[in-house]
Amino acid sequence: MATTAKADHQTGLNDEASKLPSAQLTKGDYEELLRQLYLARYFDVRLIKEKKRGRLRGTLYSSHNQEAILVGSLFGLQSEDWISPIHRDMPAFFLKDIRKDWNNDDRMGMTIQEVCAQVWGKATSPGRARDNWSHIGCQSKHIIHSTSMLAGTIPAAAGVVLADRLNGKNTIAMTFNGEGSTAQGVFHEAVNFAAVHKLPVVTIIENNQWAYGTPTNLEYPLEDFARRADGYGILGLIADGQDVVDVYDKVMQAVNHARSGKGPSIVECKTFRAYGHGDHDDDRAARYRPADEVEKGRERDPIAVMKKRMVEMGYMTADDAKNYAAEGKGASEVTDIDFPQQVVDYLSKGVEFAIKSPLPEAEEAAQWVFKEVE
Repeated sequence: MATTAKADHQTGLNDEASKLPSAQLTKGDYEELLRQLYLARYFDVRLIKEKKRGRLRGTLYSSHNQEAILVGSLFGLQSEDWISPIHRDMPAFFLKDIRKDWNNDDRMGMTIQEVCAQVWGKATSPGRARDNWSHIGCQSKHIIHSTSMLAGTIPAAAGVVLADRLNGKNTIAMTFNGEGSTAQGVFHEAVNFAAVHKLPVVTIIENNQWAYGTPTNLEYPLEDFARRADGYGILGLIADGQDVVDVYDKVMQAVNHARSGKGPSIVECKTFRAYGHGDHDDDRAARYRPADEVEKGRERDPIAVMKKRMVEMGYMTADDAKNYAAEGKGASEVTDIDFPQQVVDYLSKGVEFAIKSPLPEAEEAAQWVFKEVE
């Protein structure tokens, strides 16, 4: 059935569209992309609700309204490829390689239990409660550790794929960065190094219009951050960050470019940050961002954009598109019935695991801090 859908879709494409990577996607692929959008959104709103219930502490960094960037970027990667997420990309840790099987704990991505345990700061987390958010990674899963030094993971990613290339492997590394991080010196040094050595590093720029409280017009004199690529003679692409299929197309062009030995690239995904920099900034963000700007920025919800596309392609009926109406709703408005049951069950498994997991023993506080001398 999926094969027929793909064939029907391709016959209706013009010559230019038929060359896009998405032309090879099946109806089943589109349905999976939509499920993953729901999953990334539900992760976000579920944690917000858990904190309001008093079952979670610590700062939350919302990816609400930016889910298409994560889902579209990761969907076409090979299992062995490396990713380097940042604080607003927590779903990336469990979305990596999830396309194969959501419940396969041996896939090349973290389990939902591991990610939730990290958020809750439990002993079962990859970081064993040394940080409650994104400062985690896993060499065996090919996830480069996240850091608060934004853009600081780009040189690490360049080193990782350089080592892989010297060992005869053809992996790529995908790094995620906010548009504000492109002003960091380490960003330019790392991208330049990757360009000189033609390393397969794809740098995703999540342009959500604000670097904490600084608007883009005070960050960079040009309209498109993808033009940073011009100074290094590398590929620079711009994607509609609200359209998961457009993100997939642009990112896969960059991935194929890198894997063929043509070097690094920058893919700017234009989006909008739905809430404050973190939940500690929500009240302040309501003052430094005009309400009409926020409303306009959230008009094109990634879930709604994908549903519209699928209806137009004949992959979903207009009536079916009304089901699971999470789009256009904030965390306080949405409920479990607005999400597919598979999504709710998957996240609930991680949340309950984290809540029931123990805290680490106090004696662990000094572990890995000092060198043990016999």
